[in-house]
Amino acid sequence: MPVFSFTVTEPDAGHRLDTVVVEHLPTLSRSHASRLIRSGHITVNRLIKKPGYITRPGDVVRSEIPAPESVTCKPEEIPLSILHEDRDVIVLNKPPGLVVHPGAGHKSRTLANALLFHCPDLEGLGDGIRPGIVHRLDKETSGCIVVAKTDLAYKSLSRQFKMRQVGKVYLALVYGEVKKPSGVIKLPIGRHPTDRKKMSTQSRQSRPTETRWKIKEGFSGVTLLEVDLKTGRTHQVRVHCAAMGHTVVGDAKYGKKGRWKTIPSRQTREVLGTVRRQMLHAWQLTFFHPKTDTSMNFESPLAEDMASVLDSLRALF
Repeated sequence: MPVFSFTVTEPDAGHRLDTVVVEHLPTLSRSHASRLIRSGHITVNRLIKKPGYITRPGDVVRSEIPAPESVTCKPEEIPLSILHEDRDVIVLNKPPGLVVHPGAGHKSRTLANALLFHCPDLEGLGDGIRPGIVHRLDKETSGCIVVAKTDLAYKSLSRQFKMRQVGKVYLALVYGEVKKPSGVIKLPIGRHPTDRKKMSTQSRQSRPTETRWKIKEGFSGVTLLEVDLKTGRTHQVRVHCAAMGHTVVGDAKYGKKGRWKTIPSRQTREVLGTVRRQMLHAWQLTFFHPKTDTSMNFESPLAEDMASVLDSLRALF
């Protein structure tokens, strides 16, 4: 059982205990931290406090965090949409609704499970639950994802992502009629101050982030953006679009529920009322082949639901 302790300093004083804990232990969600506080696994001055306890300078916070339940990744026969495959890499068009790798709440039926069935040699490449996986897409985001099939490819692709040599272009259907034809957003992104499952441009611990966008198509009440990521932060497109005031259609985490109902056009409302997930697609992916060093460029077709929404919007105008 790992033991960790820290002393509250002035910057952390005056904040809720669960919030301060997750600032020091970013691997914990706020809800997880609250459960550990209530159960006595996290104490203040060796006393059990409530998650809402307001910290004071000099408080000694001590944690004894139980070892997490082990998660394994086993091969499962799940269909894959393959855009390209050779001895070193495999490029896939991930469907919406498919989680990339096992984790809390998703111990099976993930992309990683499907990959191990399709490529048994991936086992042991990377960590146990992310075989060959060097980047990820949110569960409800569709589109291009590249996976390494060899140790050489794994190291090369990991380095390319770290050095920002991988090109990533998304298509995002957002609320509102965007006025400027293009723009750049350079707001830093970090963990949300109170909700650890979200990211925010108002975080106390953030990292530089850059998103470039341009209008691809305009409709009544919504706009299709082409988004070029120059960095790769968690939820970057969704957070930056929300910061612009143009949240991604269907994004329940960063947008307001039922926003489609406020759009003046009845016909547009009827189309958007069918949306059941965020309208975000990893459209294009560019990287250097790990063995040949040649530039590899891929474009993935839209998922059926997003393509249908766009076709319906086009038919209105």
